[in-house]
Amino acid sequence: MSAPGSMGVFFCFAAMTLLIFVSVSVPTWDSVYFLVVGRGVSQIRYGVFGFTGSEVAIGYEFTNDSLNSTVLHNLTQALILHPIAAGLAGIAFFFGICGVAARSRIGTIFMSLVSGLALIATFVAFVIDMVLFGIARNRYRDDNIYAQYGNANWLTLGALVALLMGFCTAVCGIFGRYKSRRDTAY
Repeated sequence: MSAPGSMGVFFCFAAMTLLIFVSVSVPTWDSVYFLVVGRGVSQIRYGVFGFTGSEVAIGYEFTNDSLNSTVLHNLTQALILHPIAAGLAGIAFFFGICGVAARSRIGTIFMSLVSGLALIATFVAFVIDMVLFGIARNRYRDDNIYAQYGNANWLTLGALVALLMGFCTAVCGIFGRYKSRRDTAY
């Protein structure tokens, strides 16, 4: 496999790892969150499947009544794109590993196709993150409540950049030189 194709495998793995971290955010893992509201003991953090102290669910209501609209609730349901994108990045990584192991161009082709899908899903997820939690942050701040973006936003952005790099290097790797096993035996 060519060097760009091998780099594509690395970038897809990095994106998959970052998206998995985001997917297990609050309420499962308190260290990763999209938005933190309040300070001290009354602090609430929002993640993909809920917020501090909530049950794990697809879609949730905010603790601020002015944020509980159908549109914002549907956007919290759309956060499921993070684990979907993580799965797609994992499939792209798998195809890349298969391409490396078999020294096959077909693995790199499939890696580029699936990483392109993962790139689109991650881009949409990032836009939803910034819109949803930007609105929430501004509404909390309008009520004079401390609200700040969390690290999950930037982990998603890092995954987006990694998938962009993975897609580009995988596409370049398609046109690289592939040696057959018979050629390397001599």
